[in-house]
Amino acid sequence: MFSKYEFWLSLVEFLGRVVSSKGIQVDLRKIEAVQSWSSLSSATEIRSFLSLDDYYRLFMEGFSSIASPLTTLTQKGAIFRWLDECKESFQKLKTALTTSPILVIPSASGSYTVYCDASWISIGCVLMQGGGVIAYAC
Repeated sequence: MFSKYEFWLSLVEFLGRVVSSKGIQVDLRKIEAVQSWSSLSSATEIRSFLSLDDYYRLFMEGFSSIASPLTTLTQKGAIFRWLDECKESFQKLKTALTTSPILVIPSASGSYTVYCDASWISIGCVLMQGGGVIAYAC
């Protein structure tokens, strides 16, 4: 009867995330393929890469400003030119995705703090509780 269930686990893998007593983090096995990508050669590949990153963006501080050079290449009518800033953006996103922080699990007790910042390229926010990051939004 209980063969489908497991109790008293120290960590749970769920929807590409690992939840433990330490907090929530990216399941590194799900993003191993990202390390093997050397570069992107079309707008379609960029969209695919950005959609994967978008799923994990709550783990990445400054996602939209880092991804801005790549996002520009996906716009309608944009000429595909893989410049140094695109390569740098791609490498930063790969690094952010594979070295993401452990996010704290929000508690019903205690207050929350929101930090916001804006620039000409993006706006970013951090939701925190007790000195730990719950999520990044950008």
